[in-house]
Amino acid sequence: MKSIDRLSAAVKKEIKRTLEELLERYHLSKYTLFKARESNITTSYSDRPNGPTNVISDPTARIAVYNVDEPARRKAFCEQVEQAVSQLPEKERFLITERYMQRDLPYDFVVYEMRMDPPIGDRTYDKMRTRAFTLLALMFGLEIEGLEQFYKKTI
Repeated sequence: MKSIDRLSAAVKKEIKRTLEELLERYHLSKYTLFKARESNITTSYSDRPNGPTNVISDPTARIAVYNVDEPARRKAFCEQVEQAVSQLPEKERFLITERYMQRDLPYDFVVYEMRMDPPIGDRTYDKMRTRAFTLLALMFGLEIEGLEQFYKKTI
């Protein structure tokens, strides 16, 4: 844990940005309704070059594949994130779950002042979140510029 605290501010900022994007994608995948695509009855005109293009166009099949694969992809992604978060230490897991994985997304101060027991300060919250984000980045194998050096030091 000490080496995680020694990461540069730029690396910590990049880790935070990357993981917040990932957790936002998790939230959208988990809590938004999947809308199945439907095919058009008539196809639109498109200018085609003369001669064979050797491309088979089957928009109905593409739509059917998307309608089957997209919910499965979303579910697999959500399960992967939930499994990684479940491997975090207890306090970091609680912090990530309460702040980023609930249906309603509370503000940071609500988490560290009202939901943490006992309440913690904002600096302690930031340190815990940075540790949790770094551990998640390592679990997901995210390629972040300063984190490769951390891989080399720990292995």
